Amino acid sequence: MQGLVTVFGGSGFVGGQVVRALAKAGHRVRVAVRQPNLAYKMRMLGDVGQIEVVQANVRNAASVARALDGAEGCVNLVGVLFESGRQKFLSVHTMGARTVAEAAAKAGVKHLVHISAIGADVNSPAKYARSKGEGEAAVREAFPGATIVRPSIVFGPEDDFFNRFAQMAALAPALPLVGGDTRFQPVFVGDVAAVIAKAVASPAAAGVTYELGGPTVYTMREILELILVETGRNRPLIPLPWPVASLIGSLGDLVAGVIPPPLTSDQVQMLKSDNVAEQGLPGLAEAGVTPTAVEAIVPSYLYRYRKGGQYAETPAGAVLGIIVRPGAKDERP
Repeated sequence: MQGLVTVFGGSGFVGGQVVRALAKAGHRVRVAVRQPNLAYKMRMLGDVGQIEVVQANVRNAASVARALDGAEGCVNLVGVLFESGRQKFLSVHTMGARTVAEAAAKAGVKHLVHISAIGADVNSPAKYARSKGEGEAAVREAFPGATIVRPSIVFGPEDDFFNRFAQMAALAPALPLVGGDTRFQPVFVGDVAAVIAKAVASPAAAGVTYELGGPTVYTMREILELILVETGRNRPLIPLPWPVASLIGSLGDLVAGVIPPPLTSDQVQMLKSDNVAEQGLPGLAEAGVTPTAVEAIVPSYLYRYRKGGQYAETPAGAVLGIIVRPGAKDERP
């Protein structure tokens, strides 16, 4: 086996795929998470003894240092989509990122891969994007050779995007449409994991910032229409004016400490800006990864939201696992 790689936040949706990719590439992997008792399945992603799970919290410098003991590589995947309790954007995305980068530099780690997000900007009006931008700056200051990876919306069987709206379509008589013309470039979780695994082992990736987007750009309206087609649901899309969406987001802020909110005021702010890869920055192709289309993966897990689930007939427009985009030519055989 190759050298040890510590993965902070390795038990999440993206983290599980990153750990699998690193193990497949022959690395020994140390998964550092806040609650190790909930991450026992991580050990089954590699050979016996190849993967270990340890306790660490990016808000605690001592635990971070322990998790990096003896590591040659480090991946920081820790992030939150909304603030709750002590899990604040500043403490996790900015201060936590600095703590990991400083500890990695002190421990003599050769490769650090920091996961940010498209839209990260220290001047952004959205707290999430602003904290991500500040985190990138902190990482660059503490560990100049770090590789920064900025994905667009990440999709896959356990995602919290396509699944969330598909569930809403199954339960609600209509779907709210916020930022219908806002553009997204969804990227497959397996492709993101492949880029990270390559970057950990590649000296050429040192100091590089990747922006990862899939092969197709969609508007929010097109994404919801794709979901409705694949789940066989006939639901109207109800456009929400920004003031109404902001009000709903404010209500989401109030319940965020109790339940995952459907929408927060910060997410409303982010929906006002496109989420696509910037031209001129390296992406999947430059990392040596072939982009995977939404239509090739999403049907394999959204079928469960159809009436009848796996036994349901294939909805019109979704044939052999391929979704026909609204307005596109139907090329079914």
